[in-house]
Amino acid sequence: MMNNPIGVFASIDAGYGVPLEVVKELGIKTIQLHTPTKASRTDENAQAFLKKLQEYGITVTTVFLGFDGETYESIARTAETVGLVPEKTRAARLAESYEIADFAAKLGPVMSKPAAIGSHIGFVPHDRTSPEYKSIVETTQTLCDYLAKNNQTLHLETGQEPVDLLMAFMDDVARPNIFINFDPANLILYGIGDPLGALRAVASRIRGVHCKDATATTGTPGVDWGCEVPFGTGEVGAEQFLRILHEIGYTGPLTIERELSSEPARQKAEISQAVRLIEELKAKIG
Repeated sequence: MMNNPIGVFASIDAGYGVPLEVVKELGIKTIQLHTPTKASRTDENAQAFLKKLQEYGITVTTVFLGFDGETYESIARTAETVGLVPEKTRAARLAESYEIADFAAKLGPVMSKPAAIGSHIGFVPHDRTSPEYKSIVETTQTLCDYLAKNNQTLHLETGQEPVDLLMAFMDDVARPNIFINFDPANLILYGIGDPLGALRAVASRIRGVHCKDATATTGTPGVDWGCEVPFGTGEVGAEQFLRILHEIGYTGPLTIERELSSEPARQKAEISQAVRLIEELKAKIG
């Protein structure tokens, strides 16, 4: 029986997620949370946010890292600005990652166990012998070790590198608390490859998923963006995606991500449609 709860990607004051009030209106009980801005990560705000989550009966499954200066305006700019890979910002972002992890720890009563910190680590260099590669491996080891002290895991988002490289990178990091948040649409958006084949390849490492959909670019894959579309209307293959998750024994939340925060009414409507579709598919799969 496919009993996975449905979740949604949410935000307090930053990121592409929906506000908590929308989560409550839709009757969704689990969220992945884009980290609040630095100014909002105070003890007082953490307690206020915790109280609201408890009032709404919402569980946080993952808190995602997010940093000033990141942009997804193009794939090239994403590579230059996102995550811990960019060298100019790495030390400051690593320190901020610790702060975000500590903020997440303050939400302990509403965090799933083990608590997870999610991340687009950035475009990992493909040459595993290069100094640049070894440096980001060491940085990720340091982050994993810090998270372990908080009883937290690190979930790397798929999409910015082929899954064989992602798995090799995780093997090189060699920490017991590093896993995958599988986003099938990202593999299409970044022109990386077949999401369903990738899903099977990394099955044992998956601890979270995004129900997100996309169509491939009509330009140059890996250079030009594909297009995000409502879940079930793109090239992921929603039913087969859920069937494979069921086959591999994934029992965690099916977290809907729809990056339309600039169009809140449309975002809410399309998330609601995705909820209905997932419920229908869960019943069909059994």
